[in-house]
Amino acid sequence: MTTIAGLPLHPLLVHAIVVLAPLAALLGILCAVWPAARRRFVWLLLALATVNLALTPLTIEAGEWLYNRAGAHSPILETHEERGETMLYFSIALMVMAIAVAVLHVLSSRSDKPRTAAAVAVAVLAVVVGVSSIVQVVRIGHSGTEAKWGVIAE
Repeated sequence: MTTIAGLPLHPLLVHAIVVLAPLAALLGILCAVWPAARRRFVWLLLALATVNLALTPLTIEAGEWLYNRAGAHSPILETHEERGETMLYFSIALMVMAIAVAVLHVLSSRSDKPRTAAAVAVAVLAVVVGVSSIVQVVRIGHSGTEAKWGVIAE
């Protein structure tokens, strides 16, 4: 499926990724560093990361369809296409991070022993994956906006 109601599917799906990926990233960081948030939001985090991961390949495929329908490709459109393809790796990383937070939650709830080393490792993972995912969404979006609307004033 490449269109919906006659509109290209890619820009519609992009809006979901632009919301879901940063939301999962920020929620993952919050859950990783704050146990009270983890107890309350861990399953929401897992759901957001899952939906994001499911929509990412569809968004990439719809973008490739749109890219192939365009005639000549500008260098910035090629940059956008190349950066967009990398989002799958960031979505996978967000899913791995969400799973790690969920595993930490389950292990912590089954035992009274503090799991400090695991908590620190998951927090570091969440911060690295979360921040890099947000940065990549911005980079992809910026190049896509530039490709569509021209150079953006700084």
